[in-house]
Amino acid sequence: MNKVVLDTNVLVSALWNKHGSPAVIVRQVLEGSLLICYDSRIIAEYTDVLHRPEFPFEAADIDVLLNWIKEKGLSVVALETEIDFIDDDDRMFYEVAVFCNATLITGNTRHYPEEPFIMTVADFFRQKT
Repeated sequence: MNKVVLDTNVLVSALWNKHGSPAVIVRQVLEGSLLICYDSRIIAEYTDVLHRPEFPFEAADIDVLLNWIKEKGLSVVALETEIDFIDDDDRMFYEVAVFCNATLITGNTRHYPEEPFIMTVADFFRQKT
């Protein structure tokens, strides 16, 4: 099973447009064809961002999604890295992806080091074909 780490912007996009490519990835996670990897920092980030008032997401929908991730995903305690990041909040996604040997899917690859396992949603689907 392919392991993935989803940057928060992928979850936001998936909830914003249930028919878009990020939503397809989230559906694959929910169907079990992708294993989502996370740590406590990522769950805290998902919770904080998805509940922000500027997003029209239903709290119950968010809670169901996050509870599913916590129950069915792979929870880890990743090793810290000394790599510099443009936005240090992105470090946790990178660390978990490295620790799990997972693909990191993000809408903002320029915030991460150039690594073959870090890709956009479009790159992820191109890689699979």
